[in-house]
Amino acid sequence: MTTIDVPVPAAGTVPAVRPHRRPSAPAVVGVAYSLSWVAALSVGPGNVSATADGHQVVAAYAGQTAGATAQYLLSEGLPAVGLAVVGLALAGAARRAGLLRAARTTALAAVAAAAISAVQCLLGVFLVLSAVPSGATGEAHLLFELVNRMDGVKMLVLAVLALAGASLSRSGVAARWLRHPGYALAVTIAGSGIGYLLLLGGFTSLAYLSLPLLMLWVTGTGISLSRKAR
Repeated sequence: MTTIDVPVPAAGTVPAVRPHRRPSAPAVVGVAYSLSWVAALSVGPGNVSATADGHQVVAAYAGQTAGATAQYLLSEGLPAVGLAVVGLALAGAARRAGLLRAARTTALAAVAAAAISAVQCLLGVFLVLSAVPSGATGEAHLLFELVNRMDGVKMLVLAVLALAGASLSRSGVAARWLRHPGYALAVTIAGSGIGYLLLLGGFTSLAYLSLPLLMLWVTGTGISLSRKAR
């Protein structure tokens, strides 16, 4: 009869068990970024033109206080956290790879975009909870226009972040497949940024292209950094 020797662990030893790796913060936050935007698009008023006047703004937000407030929190407030976490994680990876200039550019762009988004959230909530209920059309128009013009500045900053990210993808810091989406994002979001900054209706429509690319880039970058960290 043939016998098979089966190794038995020595007394007092425990077989090695590979630890279960939980998703890291960039991956979780990256996915949450896109989910937050999807939720934002499903609540509140429909698309309000960036060139709307005070009466149109008040009419659009009237009776939708809860939904409009949630929309600003989900489209500007929570995404600000996502931009900061994923952007700084990418900057950290670039720094560890010795790409110090790219790391500084990425970190500055991520923090600037996150700060602008947070201020937009506060102004938007104030618009919905104060100017609209009081019927102050002049104040509502001023706040709405300010939020939109700040959106233009943020988009231009995000174009810089996308270009830096595309360069880092080419260097292998992030997933290489993110390079082309990064370049496409930089072009489309720069165009929509000019539209929102100058309130040019034709250019603002580019946001329909840049937003899905932004969601893809932020989520993909977060997941990519988490995988490379393993």
